[in-house]
Amino acid sequence: MLREVITYPNKLLRLKSDDVVQFNQELHTLLDDMYETMIDHAGVGLAAIQVAIPLNVLIICLPNEEDVQDKADLIEAINPVITHKDGEQVFTEGCLSVPGFTEDVKRAQSIVVEYYNRDGEKQKMECDDFLSVAWQHEMEHLSGHLFIEHLSFLKRKKFEKEWKRKLKEQKK
Repeated sequence: MLREVITYPNKLLRLKSDDVVQFNQELHTLLDDMYETMIDHAGVGLAAIQVAIPLNVLIICLPNEEDVQDKADLIEAINPVITHKDGEQVFTEGCLSVPGFTEDVKRAQSIVVEYYNRDGEKQKMECDDFLSVAWQHEMEHLSGHLFIEHLSFLKRKKFEKEWKRKLKEQKK
């Protein structure tokens, strides 16, 4: 089932998400719905808070060499924790909760993440480059942060002004 993706400045996006304690059908339904929603919105990642569910749940599905998001490549992460970061990279990011806006963001080049899969089995993943960026971006959502917070003061002010204008135009 498709769910609504909430957008900035919705206050829910500022909530710190809670750990999942029950790995059950309700969680599986949320994960399945998140995947459908992410694909429908042409995203590569989605955190549960973006569909108004404040749980430490995220999904990532990067396009393969044929530019297809194969469900076999889907990462479903519950209660993820980054245990190691190394290096630095700058990547142009966008966000389903800040549609139509992209900006360069500095992140770690490589990370190690520990998390649980949908069945409660502990997983560990080492990743770098775009996958590392996707993990870090989605995990920021779980702590109530958005990628726009990485902008310089001047870029942030410009963004806020343009975003307010865009929201006013949509209401007309």
